[in-house]
Amino acid sequence: MAENKTKPTDASIEEYIASRANEQQGKDCKALMAMFKKITRKAPKMWGPSIVGYGVYRYTYASGRTGEAPLAGFAIRGRELVVYLCCENENQKSLLTKLGKHKMSKCCLYFKQMADIDKSVLEALVIDSIDDVKQRYG
Repeated sequence: MAENKTKPTDASIEEYIASRANEQQGKDCKALMAMFKKITRKAPKMWGPSIVGYGVYRYTYASGRTGEAPLAGFAIRGRELVVYLCCENENQKSLLTKLGKHKMSKCCLYFKQMADIDKSVLEALVIDSIDDVKQRYG
């Protein structure tokens, strides 16, 4: 089985943000970092070259593949920020309708800037996502 490429590293979060973020994204990353630290009570860690992650959980898929991933995290993807979320239950889907200007893929919430979204709704989504992951994987 292939080894998981996204692992915690000792890379500098500050250097990552400085190298990728424009001025607004830099401010928004600081706001996200404060939010994630408050929610998880964990220090941030770089996961791979481009994910700022908080906490960790271990997963096992039906295929038998196992690995570790951050409980919560975000990244800078070009002009957008992405927050990694599990948004599959009805409460999460309802919250997404109240969030503001965003795009959602399977586990990635994309937005251009924090001013486009409701921060309290984002916080509720992150908390709900973490609870969901903990219920699934312990």
